[in-house]
Amino acid sequence: MITLAGFVFMLVMVFGGYTIAGGKFGIILHSLPYEMMMIGGAAVGAFLMANSMHVVKHTGAGFGKILKGPRFKKADYTALLSLLYYFVRLAQTKGAMALEPHIEKPEESPAFARFPRIAADHHATVLICDYLRMVGMNADDPHQIEDTMSRELKKIKEEEMHPSHAMQNMADALPALGIVAAVLGVIKTMAAIDQPPAVLGGMIGGALVGTFLGVLLAYGMMGPLASRLKGIVDEEAPYYEVIRAVIVAHLHGNAPQVSVETGRKVAPTGLMPTFQEMEVALQELTIT
Repeated sequence: MITLAGFVFMLVMVFGGYTIAGGKFGIILHSLPYEMMMIGGAAVGAFLMANSMHVVKHTGAGFGKILKGPRFKKADYTALLSLLYYFVRLAQTKGAMALEPHIEKPEESPAFARFPRIAADHHATVLICDYLRMVGMNADDPHQIEDTMSRELKKIKEEEMHPSHAMQNMADALPALGIVAAVLGVIKTMAAIDQPPAVLGGMIGGALVGTFLGVLLAYGMMGPLASRLKGIVDEEAPYYEVIRAVIVAHLHGNAPQVSVETGRKVAPTGLMPTFQEMEVALQELTIT
């Protein structure tokens, strides 16, 4: 919502200042459809040439993520820590093999069913199941597991950044595409050099709309959207780091409560549940 509010505010300030200064909208409105067709069409074409279909689809989903904002709230961190506590406690009391019914078929697990938002998160479910499965396969070297998880988390974050990079590349290209549209307008104007000055002035003004539009779209829309998407990915990354922290702490031989406390400290400050809140959540955990 704040993204839309910022975009509307930017437009009001730009065109409001233009109007107060005595600017006329006639030439802009007349040229806007043609300039938008050239600049927007060229930008979309260049975007399709530069990216795979996977990145194109991922970028479309990225726009939805920008509008919704970061997915994870304090309650999500509390739920994740509670689920991890259950698993490490189960592994410690009944052995790693007791985890098998949950990690082999998470869709049938009563533990995952208790936390549907985690079960619906592909990355979180795969990370939990894969690395707890490795623990059951006697891969119990905490340093090796930590190194492997760190590399995978880095890979996941880099893949989530692809839409942001693609949008930033488009933002970088838009001013130049605006110049292309402006040059075409100048060519059109030169072909009508025998027209009266008033006509030529309108044609030159229309050509300059292309430069204006390219710069506005680049620095007033696509650039900020790319930065916002990057920020959202950065804000969501600690959620998966919590999984790494808890599993590694468990492999170091810590008690379940200590492992969860280690993971809690990884959560962002504004979203980190307090020690007392986690105590209450763990006391209410009755999954069997």
